[in-house]
Amino acid sequence: MKALMFGWEFPPHILGGLGTASYGLTKGMAECGDIDITFVIPKPYGDEDKTFAHIIGAANTPVAWRDVSWDYVQQRYGYCMDPQEYFDLRSHIYADFNYLKTNDLGCIEFSGRYPDNLMEEINNYSIVAGVIARTVQFDVIHSHDWLTYPAGIHAKQVSGKPLVIHVHATDFDRSRGNVNPTVYNIERDGMLHADHIITVSNLTRQTVIEKYHIDPAKVTTVHNAVEPLSDEIKSIEVPHSPKEKVVTFLGRITMQKGPEYFVEAAARVLKKTNGVRFVMAGSGDMMNKMILLSAQRNISDRFHFTGFLRGKQVYEMLKASDVYVMPSVSEPFGISPLEAMQVGVPSIISKQSGCAEILTNVIKTDYWDIDAMADAIYSIITYPAIYKQLREEGEREVNEIKWKYAGQKVIDIYHKVMHN
Repeated sequence: MKALMFGWEFPPHILGGLGTASYGLTKGMAECGDIDITFVIPKPYGDEDKTFAHIIGAANTPVAWRDVSWDYVQQRYGYCMDPQEYFDLRSHIYADFNYLKTNDLGCIEFSGRYPDNLMEEINNYSIVAGVIARTVQFDVIHSHDWLTYPAGIHAKQVSGKPLVIHVHATDFDRSRGNVNPTVYNIERDGMLHADHIITVSNLTRQTVIEKYHIDPAKVTTVHNAVEPLSDEIKSIEVPHSPKEKVVTFLGRITMQKGPEYFVEAAARVLKKTNGVRFVMAGSGDMMNKMILLSAQRNISDRFHFTGFLRGKQVYEMLKASDVYVMPSVSEPFGISPLEAMQVGVPSIISKQSGCAEILTNVIKTDYWDIDAMADAIYSIITYPAIYKQLREEGEREVNEIKWKYAGQKVIDIYHKVMHN
């Protein structure tokens, strides 16, 4: 079976959980065997792991004819693609796109991020999808998150092949209900055109059914999982101070993630004990507000902001922690608690998160209940028996949550839509 996947992020160049989940799922599907995956991303860097998927960059796909030599393509794009693929793609340009801003190879530039002209990039990505869908052989289309739904729809219209969309989040999650109508319409259009919809949790599934008015029979939950730790990550050793505990929030500092509840809970814990430091690791539009809030609560001397962490830095931070807290207001899934549990860090998560559906050996509180959150933090850092149980049982539990199992569920969905 051949799958054509559209994504927006792919490790090692990721900006959030979408890239991590796309990578883990694709790799897990490959482990199941009998699947050939072509993964399209806006901008390739050449250092992506290509052992289990063929990577095509939208930024390297010509949409306007340019008379260029093999050697020139090799010189410009050889770091990330075989020049022959460029010429194969060029032969399937389906319209005159010279009105678009293209480079000397007839390709549209993509930022590979979430720029101010994001809607323009989403539209350009769907144009490129038409060239790719006419060139690549595939049996099923899989679009990850709303940014790639228009590309998936175009590929379906071109090929007549079934479309599966993967809802990693909805705008109801990202905006705390203050939904952007343009984004909502893109999301719903993708859902209406899809032959089947995958959601990362039952929480998200209910949102799709109730807020987007989709037939429940068309929506299946496939929970996310976590990558096994590499030897490099396992070998990281971070010293712990016997005098001070470390409590960590790690993620985007945005209203969806509930950072203010973490700060308020920290202030309550620090009224009981001074032997603890709180860390907010990440970046986002609420960072300055959180710095100000920690100052207003008079806890700045016990509160630290690291900025954005990636790759190995994430695990260094987690291994330095005694407690991990994810107080998300609306979290479709939330992979970070699983990553914390992998390295033996007891975790506290909000009941409003998708991962709460599959995790047992964690403490769950309502995101708004800062007293319960503070009590949970205090209990873990104060009572060794609670810490030990959550650490050991959590690690044992998370090691059984594997991407291969999620991958097989997705492959089963592919078979279902292909047979229909």
